[in-house]
Amino acid sequence: MASDSNFVQAAIPRFDGHYDHCSMPMENFLRSKEYWPIVKSGIEALAATTVLRDVQKTELEARKPKDLKVKIYLFQAIDRRTLETILCKETSKDIWDSMKKKYQGSARVKRAQLQALRRDFETLQMKDGESITSYCARTMEISNKMRFHGKKMEDVTIVEKILHSLKPTLDYVVCSIEESKDIDAFSLDELQSSLLVHEQKFNFGGTSFEGFYLYSFLKL
Repeated sequence: MASDSNFVQAAIPRFDGHYDHCSMPMENFLRSKEYWPIVKSGIEALAATTVLRDVQKTELEARKPKDLKVKIYLFQAIDRRTLETILCKETSKDIWDSMKKKYQGSARVKRAQLQALRRDFETLQMKDGESITSYCARTMEISNKMRFHGKKMEDVTIVEKILHSLKPTLDYVVCSIEESKDIDAFSLDELQSSLLVHEQKFNFGGTSFEGFYLYSFLKL
C-alpha cells in the first residue's frame, strides 16, 4: 500500500467569477475534507446568556477550528479584489452565502443567459478544417453551461446534435453510426471515440476527411 507521503493533495479550486461553474468543484473539495457540513449549516451564533451543556460546548469548540480552516481555503480560492468584499464576514457560511448572492445572479438574468446558450446550441455547426476533438469540446462547453444554468441536458440530445451538425462530407460516417448503433444508449464518450477512429484512419498519411470522401465518390 502506498504511504501517505505519496498521496497527492487536491488543488484548491480557483474562483473565476462564475459561481455556478466554481461552486461545485469547491463543494466537492470541501466534502473530500469533511468540512462541507460547516459551510452548509454554519456555526450557531449563541447569545452570551445562553447556557450550554458540556456536550454542546465541546461540539461548538470543535467546529470553530474547522470553520477557520474552511475560511482559509475560501480565501485562497478568491482573488484579492473579491477578497476585500468578504473579509468582514465572520464564518465560512457567511462567506459562501455572500459569494452566492453576489455572483449567482437573479433568476431573470439566468433565464436570459440560458436563452442565449440555447440559441448557440441550436445553431452550432462544425467548421471546415475543425478536428473532432475541437468540435466535441465546443459542443460540451455550451452544453455544460446550459446545465449550470438549470437546463436538463440528456446525453442523447448532445449525441444527436453532434451527429447532425458535422460537416456534410461526414454524412456517410453519421449514417454508419446511426445504422449500427442504438443512439438512445450511445454515450458521448463512445461517439467521440468512434468519430476519432474515423478521423485518425482517414487522416493517416495526410489524407483528410474531405479527401477520403472525394476519393470514395470518384471510385463509384
